Amino acid sequence: MSQPWQQQDPSQQQPGAFGAPAPAGGFAPQVPERRGNAALGIIVAVVAAAVLGIAYAYVLKATFNEDKGEVTQIGYVAIIVGALIGLAAGKLAGRNIGVWVVGAVLALAAVFLGELYGYALIMNEYVPGAPATTEIFFEHFGDLFDGWKEDADALNYIFFLLAPAAAASVASRTGR
Repeated sequence: MSQPWQQQDPSQQQPGAFGAPAPAGGFAPQVPERRGNAALGIIVAVVAAAVLGIAYAYVLKATFNEDKGEVTQIGYVAIIVGALIGLAAGKLAGRNIGVWVVGAVLALAAVFLGELYGYALIMNEYVPGAPATTEIFFEHFGDLFDGWKEDADALNYIFFLLAPAAAASVASRTGR
């Protein structure tokens, strides 16, 4: 059996169609690292949306021009609110696209409700005999919303689009 073209002894084990079997041993494959916690990402994003919505309201109140009776719109604030909510959602949830969408919706809600709460703060401070801010916001929400609609312009709606876009963008970049 010194030459390879000679017939092999049938009692010996022959390699299969794919060659000899792999040798035994070695390490088991590593368990893939768990990426993100969707529930924690959503909880932190909700808390961030509540805090940042209130902060957005106070920024609106601070930019109110008493002489002109109007609010100076600052677009970067809406983008920052959306980006911070997206950061919370994306960093904690990882690659979960559903949480990124929830973060974008929360950013939209934070900017919208923050703007309405800001108008309630302004009414409370500058309208004589106005009720408390929380009373305006919770008990007279329809009137507050109607007043906001009359004052809203295209810039408000642009900010409503920028906040969720920033949230989704930041969440997708930090989640990867």
